[in-house]
Amino acid sequence: MTSRPVRIAVQIQPQHASYDQIRDAVRRAEDLGVDVAFNWDHFYPLTGDPEGKHFECWTMLAAWAEQTSRIQLGALVTCNSYRNPDLLADMARTVDHISGGRLILGMGSGWFEKDYDSYGFDFGTAGGRLDDLAASLPRIESRLAALNPQPTGPLPMLIGGGGEKKTLRLVAQHANIWHSFADPDVLAHKLEVLRGHCEAIGRPFEEIEISVGVGGRGRDGIAPTVAEEAGRPLYDLGARMFTVPVGGPDYDFGVLQDWLVWRDRVNG
Repeated sequence: MTSRPVRIAVQIQPQHASYDQIRDAVRRAEDLGVDVAFNWDHFYPLTGDPEGKHFECWTMLAAWAEQTSRIQLGALVTCNSYRNPDLLADMARTVDHISGGRLILGMGSGWFEKDYDSYGFDFGTAGGRLDDLAASLPRIESRLAALNPQPTGPLPMLIGGGGEKKTLRLVAQHANIWHSFADPDVLAHKLEVLRGHCEAIGRPFEEIEISVGVGGRGRDGIAPTVAEEAGRPLYDLGARMFTVPVGGPDYDFGVLQDWLVWRDRVNG
């Protein structure tokens, strides 16, 4: 069992809110003591009014990097399809320096068809998008190594998704953090698959931090009274980062605060 401490992240969904409200939410999250603040990489809202207010991911991360001083930052997750991988590496390196080394580079293969259609990207197939991600990750790593200056230190990479043949193999090959929305039964199975991929390439499974979303896309999140009930089974399986999604425009942190209390109790 991993000895990593529990970390609590918040996904501040950049939809249905003014930027002033988003900026205030990030400030409040850091003041509350969260470990990581994520946004997401989309061009339109995922819930509510499909044409509602929305802001772009990486421009926002640069602003968050200047605004904050302690928390880690990242996209949950960057869509590989939307940017040239060498350019993305340079963007990530730049935000890493702006933040003083607090960036997590979250990566995924993409899934939201409206983004693709509206902005002129080829949607293709799920398998094809995963193949594109597999081709992009070595390019990102190579470009990060070639940039001057390089990142401030080893740039942690998060990969999201649960596909057993392709995604989890990419996690074993490239990621420091694996993120999913798995429940305990599914997580137990996926972890065994990931362990197998790690063994196949000779990588210690324990190097990978296990992250789970506690709420899920389009739901209201987990009620504050059940943080222990929801978190403990995932913790016992090895999950150590728990991400609470919070939507705009009000960004109510009541659920998040309960998870922070649970983190402090578990970590002692």
